[in-house]
Amino acid sequence: MEKVTQSYEVEVAPFQKKSDVTLGGILYIVYVAMIPEWRRRISKLFLIPQRYVLGIMGLLAVCNAYTMRVCLNLAVTQMVNNTKSELEKFDPDACPDESQILNGTVALKPHAIFDWSESTQGLILSGFYYGYAITHVPGGYLAEKYGGKWTLGIGLLSTAIFTLMTPVVVKAGGATWLFILRILQGMGEGPTMPALMIVLARWVPPHERSRQGAVVFGGAQIGNIFGSFMSGVLMAGGGDWANVFYFFGCFGILWFIFWSIFCYSTPNTHPFISDEELKYLNETVTSADMTSVRDPVPWKAIVRSVPVWALLFAAVGHDWGYYTMVTDLPKYMTDVLKFNIATTGTLTAIPYLAMWISAFFFGWVCDICVKRNWHSIRTGRIIHTTIAATGPAICIILASYAGCDRFAAVGYFIASMALMGGFYSGMKVNALDLAPNYAGSLTAMINGTSTISGIITPYLIGLLTPDSTLVQWRVAFWVCFAVLVGTNVIYCIWADGKQQWWDDVRQYGYPTGWKHGPLKMADSDTEKNKKKEAEGTAL
Repeated sequence: MEKVTQSYEVEVAPFQKKSDVTLGGILYIVYVAMIPEWRRRISKLFLIPQRYVLGIMGLLAVCNAYTMRVCLNLAVTQMVNNTKSELEKFDPDACPDESQILNGTVALKPHAIFDWSESTQGLILSGFYYGYAITHVPGGYLAEKYGGKWTLGIGLLSTAIFTLMTPVVVKAGGATWLFILRILQGMGEGPTMPALMIVLARWVPPHERSRQGAVVFGGAQIGNIFGSFMSGVLMAGGGDWANVFYFFGCFGILWFIFWSIFCYSTPNTHPFISDEELKYLNETVTSADMTSVRDPVPWKAIVRSVPVWALLFAAVGHDWGYYTMVTDLPKYMTDVLKFNIATTGTLTAIPYLAMWISAFFFGWVCDICVKRNWHSIRTGRIIHTTIAATGPAICIILASYAGCDRFAAVGYFIASMALMGGFYSGMKVNALDLAPNYAGSLTAMINGTSTISGIITPYLIGLLTPDSTLVQWRVAFWVCFAVLVGTNVIYCIWADGKQQWWDDVRQYGYPTGWKHGPLKMADSDTEKNKKKEAEGTAL
């Protein structure tokens, strides 16, 4: 690989040109001239490499995103007054109600002021994913063009603000306004995964990606744990559900402040990365330098790529199972197993803790096996994706047939999520294998399309469980089983672990039999582009 001369650039917000000959441009020149002096002092304050600092902040980003995503899942159980509907229906398989007091009356929910049906609740919970799907592809484009730092940061900041607004909005406009607000929250979080993929593709060497992927994307489980547990604590003993949204909205704003200060889109734009780490990353990471002229995203090759379609099917299956657990497990705990809200918050958090821990184990195993050539990257992705699909599929069925045996049911749910931890070292990082140069756009396409599971699942479960009985939930779990297993079979047959030809057509050329014309390339006057870019950097 061509040796990259070290230079330091200041990362600017989107749409700000560094080449403008203005007072700002002059100040920029002065700022760049000062960097070498203070950079060395600041870099000594960091005891760990900057790619690990980025990994920690990325973990907190995903954690923050998921706390704001899932806090409504538990809060809605205390927002809706379903006492009347519980008295009108009869379920012979109903479990004993832990929330009942000695005289047989049901404990009241002092802040349950809404009368929403199960299907309405399902529609509200699915609203987030409508917005989430809309901004995936635009988010990936913005991250590739302007860098992942601001694309990710501004998106999550907007979601934090919308989260703070939730109590006021729902009390003013009811279910309709809450549904619209959830769409806006989803739009803010849509760029999260594409932007993170772009950042990781430019910061993490290939042999570290399984572990870094497990750390960063394992933040989803930290978010689920923290979100579920704290929601239960804040609402225990009749606490106001509004406090949940105030707490996690403030948490999101605090994260944004630290992200803005400590993280940068690429190693070459980081003002206080060490010389050793910068050299190492430029030698080991294909896309560490963002300054080369980029070709347009080769969409016509991507949509004809069989490994991409295999990854897409696997993502749909995983999201179906995952969203079933994330969105509806609190309702199952409360409505079927009859746990009180504090117990539900704690028990809902435990499966995600198991998934988070197992993600590190699976990531470590996969990296070791690949590094020692015990199996290929493709084989590793298939093995771990299969564990993460078939294991949970079996466990949720066993949980439904455990009936009112709470210990067994919770145990199966914990095992289900623990096995799902293989997802992070399986198909989750597969986009980095297939297309390191277009990881953001590919992730946007995969995540955006697979989000259809998040749209369908809550609403479908609401339709399948109108009375929230054990038998009705069992049917919903069988549907989940079929989707998980079926999509995994497709992935096992057609998955791949190698960089695809269309990711770098200059290096790999066109495959034999390609009959769809040449891919659109960057401006042919390469030297002119490089010269103009060098002049912009000099300013």
